[in-house]
Order: sequence, then structure tokens, then C-alpha cells
Amino acid sequence: MNYNPKRTRFRKQHKGRMKGTSYQGNRICFGRYALQALEPAWITSRQIEAGRRAMTRNARRGGKIWVRIFPDKPVTARPAETRMGSGKGSPAYWVAVVKRGRILYEMGGVAENIARRAILIAASKMPVRTQFIISG
Repeated sequence: MNYNPKRTRFRKQHKGRMKGTSYQGNRICFGRYALQALEPAWITSRQIEAGRRAMTRNARRGGKIWVRIFPDKPVTARPAETRMGSGKGSPAYWVAVVKRGRILYEMGGVAENIARRAILIAASKMPVRTQFIISG
């Protein structure tokens, strides 16, 4: 899967700040088990896809997986050995801005031990501390 927006209104964005907790996307909606972020970070599209693949492989075609974050923020990078000035670099990759409390992945239709194992493997791919949560 390719996690890039089809189109954006502006090519480049400011960095921004990641203060506070998440008000949107912080409760389980689709599945029964979930992975929740405990600290703020930028999660790249590659990390999101690596986590999704790890969960899918570990569940072995069982259950359903929902990815609850999408990378819609471009991060720019300048070419190596470029002099100061000459503006902002070109978009290099995409990130999802994740605040504390945000649900990253959800899983349903499998036993708890299978879901726990799959989600903890996906958690090892994430650049943030996370916790496994169960709805209900």
C-alpha cells in the first residue's frame, strides 16, 4: 500500500507543535483490540505500512485490521551539501502527526492472544511508547 495523499492544497507545511492529548481518534470504534500511542510523535508512512504488514502476517488471514492514522503532512528535505539560503527543500516523505492517546491500529474477529501478539509486534515498529487496549 502507498500511504500518500492523492492531492493537497499546499505542497509544503510548517512543522507545528505536538502539545496536549488527542481529542479525535482516541477511542475504539471498529474492532475489539487496539494499539494506543502514549506519547506524541511523527509516524512516517513507511512505519505505518510496516506495522500493518506485521499485524497481517502474524494474524495469518484471521480477523480484520483497521489503520486509524493517515500520513497527510509533507516533510521537506534539502539536498546534501547545499549552501544556506535558496529556500525550503522539496517534500521528501509523509508523516502522520500523532498525539498522546491516539489509536493507531484496531483489530477484530480474532482471539485475544492472537490480537495481543500481532499488535505488540506492530508496536515494535512504532517510534513511540504504546499500549494494548481492549474495548468494553
